[in-house]
Amino acid sequence: MDTDFKGEHLLPGNLGQLFIILSFGAALLSTISYFFAAKPQNVNDTSWRNLGRIGFYINTLSVVGIGCCLFYIIYNHLFEYHYAWAHSSTTLPVHYIISCFWEGQEGAFWLWTFWQAVLGNILIRKAKSWEAPVMTVVSLAQAMIASMLIGVEIFGSRIGSSPFILLRHAIEGPIFSRPDYLSYIKDGNGLNPLLQNYWMVIHPPILFLGFASMIVPFAYGIAGLWTRRYKEWVAPAISYSLFAVMILGTGVIMGSFWAYESLNFGGFWAWDPVENASLFPWLTLVGALHVLIVYKNTGHSYFTATFLTLISFVLVLYASFLTRSGILGETSVHAFTDLGMKWHLIIDVFIFLGIAIGFIIARWKEMPITKKDEETHSREFWMFVGSIMMALSCLQLVLMTSIPVWNWMFGTNFAPPLKPVPIYNVVQGGFAVVIAILTGFTQFLKYKKTDTTRFFITLVVYLFCSAAITALAAYVTGVYKLQFVFVLVMFAAVYTVLANAKVLADVFKGKVKLAGSAVAHIGFGFILIGALIAAGTSKVVSENTTGEQYGAEFAKGNNPKENILIYKNEPIRMGEYMVSYIGDSIATPNHYFKVEYKKLDAKGNVTDHFILKPNSQANRKMGLVSSPDTKHYLFHDLYTHISMAPIKYDDEPAEGEDSAHGNPEEDKKYDPAVPHEVAIGDTINFRDGFMVFKGINKQAKLHNMPLAKGDVAVGAQLDVVVNGKTYPTEPIYVIKGRNVFDFAKTIDDIGLKVRFSKIIPERNKVEISVYQQPQNKRPYIVMRAIAFPYINFLWSGTIIMVIGFLMSIFRRNKELKVS
Repeated sequence: MDTDFKGEHLLPGNLGQLFIILSFGAALLSTISYFFAAKPQNVNDTSWRNLGRIGFYINTLSVVGIGCCLFYIIYNHLFEYHYAWAHSSTTLPVHYIISCFWEGQEGAFWLWTFWQAVLGNILIRKAKSWEAPVMTVVSLAQAMIASMLIGVEIFGSRIGSSPFILLRHAIEGPIFSRPDYLSYIKDGNGLNPLLQNYWMVIHPPILFLGFASMIVPFAYGIAGLWTRRYKEWVAPAISYSLFAVMILGTGVIMGSFWAYESLNFGGFWAWDPVENASLFPWLTLVGALHVLIVYKNTGHSYFTATFLTLISFVLVLYASFLTRSGILGETSVHAFTDLGMKWHLIIDVFIFLGIAIGFIIARWKEMPITKKDEETHSREFWMFVGSIMMALSCLQLVLMTSIPVWNWMFGTNFAPPLKPVPIYNVVQGGFAVVIAILTGFTQFLKYKKTDTTRFFITLVVYLFCSAAITALAAYVTGVYKLQFVFVLVMFAAVYTVLANAKVLADVFKGKVKLAGSAVAHIGFGFILIGALIAAGTSKVVSENTTGEQYGAEFAKGNNPKENILIYKNEPIRMGEYMVSYIGDSIATPNHYFKVEYKKLDAKGNVTDHFILKPNSQANRKMGLVSSPDTKHYLFHDLYTHISMAPIKYDDEPAEGEDSAHGNPEEDKKYDPAVPHEVAIGDTINFRDGFMVFKGINKQAKLHNMPLAKGDVAVGAQLDVVVNGKTYPTEPIYVIKGRNVFDFAKTIDDIGLKVRFSKIIPERNKVEISVYQQPQNKRPYIVMRAIAFPYINFLWSGTIIMVIGFLMSIFRRNKELKVS
């Protein structure tokens, strides 16, 4: 019985599990009630609608309750719960405890359902006549996510995975037969070192808000088909689609910034399957957004707009299947492991895919699909082409990323490409060229019909200007050395910036309506420019010309030619910099390495000076886990990370501190002591520098030995100088009663220990003993440094694009209010 186990706190888990069951039941109640409220015969009867609202409100409160219980368990380190034990530890600061909340699958599902609950409550207030059909879909989505968290067994099959399962139920072992097993659980596994970054506190909530918001345009699309209001759903769907692509796009870029700031692969995008999966729905909904606008303005492309809107949310669910089913375990470092929910996730995909296909087939003959083709020199035609290109771009990503799925489905054994990144770069680069060009010249077109003569004159002028700027930029940045497709990407990005800047200039003439799209497109152009230059022309600064290989194990995950060995306080030349490893600091569990950079001109003068602090953790499961540090400039970044360092595992005991007469075990780390008899003002030379005996401190203080009357404590004031840097230190000599003690001082940064070992009054001198670490045991690091030129175009482009989306949202919301 549970009561037989000592120290367990069962109330928060039982309460949390109750909230999960309640959220599932309430979401089902809301789905059924809103379904009946949406029937034509019940339009004027508010009872079903009110019951649907009550169900959704209960679901919302239950979701909040789940979150409160789970956070209470994690924050209070209740390791009797598997989720807390698996994802947190007592050493984590509060902001990383928040990250623990969504490190596991269960927490991520909670974050998703929380945001859907928030959006559902907004829709209850704002949807008006759309409330019943739209909230039927949203409530169904809530019920499906709640089912992922239930974690109960029915007929021998487990449904979902609960965050409130007890550790002794999740893991088998003899220890859990003991009533006092908790006394042996001193700490949790802790948070993955790669997730211990401030971006992982804010990136997942933004990303999952983006995923959750995809349900809203889907729900409006289904509601429009369901109620046969084929045209009316488009206007609100445009507003919510703008919000969804803005938030999801921001979340994806935040993930890139996290990778750039925290991961050591040396970049911001690796075409990892999990990264690709987050792009699927974004690409299709951006395409849908443009075709929705085409339909709203011209009546063309209704089916394409509807299909892309509906498939976007289905792709969110498919992305969830890819990342949470364990099917990408062999091809992605970011995917979750399988919690036995593979078929559960598949059912979720097919439920919403079936609803979408079912309504399209049922309403096919009634949908307002025009027979007349668009004019080829109209804006809507080329916006349609651009949207199709976005969809094809997504299709290529889906097909390549899904190779493990095809193998699982058909029993095949197709291997993913050995080098998928070049393939993605070239293919997606080709799509980017077409999309960026279209994003530019469609701004010169009008809906329905355009003055072709004026259009071609404007087109040629801007193409020529773009070509000239691209030629200059490609030469200055080195892009011309890349494959020709990337030069075309640069040209297309420059063109879209110039073309949309022209439209933006027209805002000052009163054409405010197009401002939002122009700003968003300019941001998109800057993103392409920044990503292309930074990734394509990045340069490894830490070139290893010594031939040092650092061992076979190192070469498995690193390129020895791109990593340099630096001994502490021994500057070496690295390109235009003199680089020194000057010290360490520890903020558990991170070990920070202080790397000093001095940029020198041709005459050897220092023109720039800064210190970077990349950090590492020695993790028993993952080895050395390093996070880079970056020096940011206006036009480039200098990125530094540690590839190898002799640091301890985070669970190893700390080394003993020196005590009186020294520490024999500690002394083994040093060469034999070298005694020096010195008077005040004398200099002691040693291998790496020198020290000056400045004087005697007769008021020396000891922290760990009380002094009685008659006891004497004096300190030898020394200035130790290594590579031009001074380290003041003061070893202490103590006479206590009839006993003599000395307390050494260590200077870890330079691998030195000094002892005040003797007073020689007859010669007015003292003896200072110097210990140095052997040269082959000196502290060192192996580091990699990369310069990323013009990367700020990428980050600033993201901000500009978000501003453009916000402007468009305000415009569309204003139009909705007027209508």
